[in-house]
Amino acid sequence: MRTFSNILITGISGSGGSYLADYIAANHPDVAISGTSRWHSTTSASNLEAIKEKVTLYECDLTDLSSIIGVLNQVRPDAIFHVASHANVRASFITPLAVLNNNIMGTANLLEAVRIAGLDPYFLHCSTSEVYGKVDPRHVPITEDCPINAASPYSVSKVTQDLLCNSYHLSYGMKIVRTRMFAYLNPRRSDLFATSFALQVARIEAGLQQELAHGNLDSTRTLIDVRDAMGAYWVALESCDTGEAYNIGGTTVIKVGEFLDILKGLAKCPIPSRVDPSLLRPADITLQIPDTAKFTEKTGWQPRYSFQESLEFLLQHCRDQIRKETRL
Repeated sequence: MRTFSNILITGISGSGGSYLADYIAANHPDVAISGTSRWHSTTSASNLEAIKEKVTLYECDLTDLSSIIGVLNQVRPDAIFHVASHANVRASFITPLAVLNNNIMGTANLLEAVRIAGLDPYFLHCSTSEVYGKVDPRHVPITEDCPINAASPYSVSKVTQDLLCNSYHLSYGMKIVRTRMFAYLNPRRSDLFATSFALQVARIEAGLQQELAHGNLDSTRTLIDVRDAMGAYWVALESCDTGEAYNIGGTTVIKVGEFLDILKGLAKCPIPSRVDPSLLRPADITLQIPDTAKFTEKTGWQPRYSFQESLEFLLQHCRDQIRKETRL
């Protein structure tokens, strides 16, 4: 098992990056944590409020090669978690070129900067099940060898990131592990269907909204707690083989509509709902069930949180957020 003392997280102030920093600070207190965040980022440094004394934050835009090299020369990390990306799938249909440029060139710049700085860190590429795109039911559960059939500009960008990382491993011997995370419940990311639903439930409970708007309810997902997902990233870099890709995901299989019904059942008042056509994607991925045997056999990893615990964590976070907003 590998050990690390000085790690860098790209996109640390974002929803996933901040939860990853939380996990490392709580479970590996001797590890120095640094992270990059764009000065014009749409995320909030408040995500790091609880651990701000334990994190060194650098302003850095991954589309600016010089700023990345500067950060790497200061930090000299022995491990890098590459989390940063434009990750809103629906928005990628509206601003495809911005998403493609940011995600692809940001990753290419980061890989090149590591080479230019003369570093040799272990590198975890935090990717997504979106790389598989529209999957033929014959390939479900989805293994790492499933044919790629990208369905959105975002998924195209993530496929390209994946290929770039594999290329830099093969060509330059960089110690890169690629992970493909399936859906997880992330209270800090409001564009995910689960968080959007929970926020709207909290707003309706508070009398701030009349009905819940949703998109496609027929998609099937497996869900995992964000805290488990971030723990899995750490385990992956500790134990997984470089040059390999690993699916990570939960075991709770559920339709989006079923998830909404469960949330309605936990609400403190009736929750009327309706389809909002603007929330429907031009091309949607409707079946995402992973085969995670490769990852679990390599690491022995198992999730800690039950679906019920994760759901309560999500809903409580959203209720607390709406309560804070109404007090301003």
